Amino acid sequence: MNEIQQLTAVQLTHKIRVRELSAREALASHIEAIERVNAAINAVVTTDFERAEQLAAAADEATARSEATGILHGLPMTHKDTFNTSGLRTTQGSLSLEHNIPTHDDLQIARLKAAGVIRTGKTNVPEFGAGSHTFNEVFGTTTNPYATDRSAGGSSGGVAASIAARIQPLGDGSDMGGSLRIPASFCNVIGFRPSYGVIPLEAPANAYSWLARSGPMARTVADIALFMQASAGDSQLPTPNTLSASDFGNLKPDLQGVRIGYSFDFGMGVPVEAEVVEVLKGQLSVFEAAGAILEEATIDFTGADEVFGNVRAFDFATNLGPLVKAKGELIKPEVIWNVKKGWELDGEAMISTVAARTRLERAVQAFYAKYDVFLSPAAQVLPFDASWRWPRTIVDSSAETYLDWMRSACLLSAASLPVIAMPAGFTVSGLPVGWQMAANHYQDAALLNWAAGYEQLTNFAKTAPQLAIDPSSAHPTRIETVSA
Repeated sequence: MNEIQQLTAVQLTHKIRVRELSAREALASHIEAIERVNAAINAVVTTDFERAEQLAAAADEATARSEATGILHGLPMTHKDTFNTSGLRTTQGSLSLEHNIPTHDDLQIARLKAAGVIRTGKTNVPEFGAGSHTFNEVFGTTTNPYATDRSAGGSSGGVAASIAARIQPLGDGSDMGGSLRIPASFCNVIGFRPSYGVIPLEAPANAYSWLARSGPMARTVADIALFMQASAGDSQLPTPNTLSASDFGNLKPDLQGVRIGYSFDFGMGVPVEAEVVEVLKGQLSVFEAAGAILEEATIDFTGADEVFGNVRAFDFATNLGPLVKAKGELIKPEVIWNVKKGWELDGEAMISTVAARTRLERAVQAFYAKYDVFLSPAAQVLPFDASWRWPRTIVDSSAETYLDWMRSACLLSAASLPVIAMPAGFTVSGLPVGWQMAANHYQDAALLNWAAGYEQLTNFAKTAPQLAIDPSSAHPTRIETVSA
């Protein structure tokens, strides 16, 4: 693997800015990496190389003229296929949108473009981002660079796999129930779910939608902060946030004196595989060595399952209900189930959900009156067989729906907190494991500082996968089938 592909986004953009490297050279290296490793993982599913080459040439001309440029000037990047990209196919992994070519960029894409990103294509997602395993009927399955017969997670699985495989250093994702955090854990990278509204996520049918978030993935916390500088800032939201891009411009790695409450089962007996717990327990001493104060403690998550399940169902019915009615025969059964659940919610259910969320928020504030960080497993399971739709058992518990095995992430989504998933090491067999670090609302910048303090002592993301580039043993072409 060439040296350019090992660079972080901070390093790469610096080299372009000071003319040690051209945007065209960075792009050529990026394209070469896609052509060399993508067959083994199926992460990049649509490409836009000809246009990217024109943009890279224009970027170099701007550099030569000493023009003012964005902080991501010349950085090649594929985008998650749930984001609309003007003039470039956006399928959301669905046969119902297989030929969809948007005429506009979503806000997240527009901000990255304004910061100087060079769009090179799209990364794979589960259909409509539903579920934390990346497969669909349009492009097939994305697999894990550390074990190409295993899941890369999802819904930002294509992004996570691309970053882990050194196709690119930085990427955009989104997270409703763990879609940044679980693939980060599975692929030994970092995923950051910001506080509500810090990066506005457009929801045309519901301006008050709060559960889903836009956020970055990278191999370093510094790159996460760089993305936030390019993307943060309120726009079009009825409840403005208190953070802006400038809040992320001064990363200070530090865990000294930070009060951490940790739990492996969220105080609710949430099942987590023994190998995951074993790796994470071995990392507690790292936080102590950095000066943090650790205590086994948890937020009281009573009612969080109800909040997450009903709000998610409401959002699915609001956003996807019309498409399910029009083209339901083309859409996977998990999405149909989630939309129908939303349609079936009545006034009593919504009143109960709002009351549960109110109690949960009180519990959140009671926890953060004593602690700065809640530390927990990012995923309950190790990367699993990529031919599965989802794990049907977690330890000794059955997963009745496609969401049940994602509960470790969903509970924190229900609490609406900023959460960063950090690499925590590997099992004996070499599979990645990750933490979740959650802070109180709008403590996003402090959370990045604390995560960087942990990163300084570990740097697990520097361990690259040893991809055997053999397309004959690449991602599976068949996923188990279920009926609607």
